[in-house]
Amino acid sequence: MAKIKVGVAGYGTIGQRLADGVAMQGDMELVGIADLAPTLAIQALRENDMIGANGVKYDLYLVGGANEADFAAHDIPVAGTFEDLCKKVDVMLDSSPGGVGAKNKELYEKLGVKAIFQGGEKNSVADVFFHGYANYEKGLGADYLKLTSCNTTGLIRTVDCLDRAFGVERVAITIIRRVADPGDYHRGLTNALQMDKAPSHQAVDLMTIMPHVEATGILVHTPVTHGHIITVLVSAKDGKKITKEAALEAFQAHPRIRVVTIDEGFKGNASLFKYARDLGNRRGDMYEIGLWADSIVETGNDIMFAINIPQESVTIPETIDGIRATMKMQLTREEGTAETNKYLKIGRFKK
Repeated sequence: MAKIKVGVAGYGTIGQRLADGVAMQGDMELVGIADLAPTLAIQALRENDMIGANGVKYDLYLVGGANEADFAAHDIPVAGTFEDLCKKVDVMLDSSPGGVGAKNKELYEKLGVKAIFQGGEKNSVADVFFHGYANYEKGLGADYLKLTSCNTTGLIRTVDCLDRAFGVERVAITIIRRVADPGDYHRGLTNALQMDKAPSHQAVDLMTIMPHVEATGILVHTPVTHGHIITVLVSAKDGKKITKEAALEAFQAHPRIRVVTIDEGFKGNASLFKYARDLGNRRGDMYEIGLWADSIVETGNDIMFAINIPQESVTIPETIDGIRATMKMQLTREEGTAETNKYLKIGRFKK
């Protein structure tokens, strides 16, 4: 079977990781990446002889408005234009800045190329608002998918996990949100917490993906960069009680949920980031979300817990799932997510 040919538009925080994720898939081929300027990420790639994950050579294409002379000044080789790249692929992973992906869609439609957009785009850009575990089958054969945001992606993993095990009726969340990615300066230097208006979009997005669940939430911005923390209160259907033991068993069986404890040394978001670096993970990434066993508590018939969201990398597996769905590589969520997990080595710590 021929490998699915994939391109990545935008080689930023998410695009770098999407390119690596595709390069790690044994049944996919990374045809190339596209960007506007010789950013530090691209300069670093050039210093590594344009070699990325799994020893794959990354060919660079330039989007409209790029100045090829700027790339030549940094001795960065260019393989062609963005349109050249689009003509060579089966599907584009669009991680361009918010709003740019919608403009790129015009080219995708013209060339008959499928595309998967990241959370920064409006839902209207896609045929399906997609999550690999919660609604994989809805993405089968669709031309345009849009991923949920990092927080929503991790949140849905846990809610979907409990929903399939027990049936979930209602969810209430509080998001303690990192203010910017590591290395970002545009948010300024802060020493304050900032409230968002309720309900948070993550709760609204969860209901879009899982319309049978009632959800609401509050979001607080915090002056940190390594990960978000979400507290989740879940009510089962028909007043059914979810015990701590039953919830823990379900979470431990989920490949993309890493159950941790404070006594092990996982004191917070920074502990998980440091552990990923100690594991030797590229860029300190972790595809799994962290869930503290110590945080799981019963309150009446409800269950409450806390999770950590590694915002730079958490959406990568679900995006790869999206490729599998849109190209009908696997026809069920079980098969599709299992293939993605295999190549990304997700869940290996559970063995």
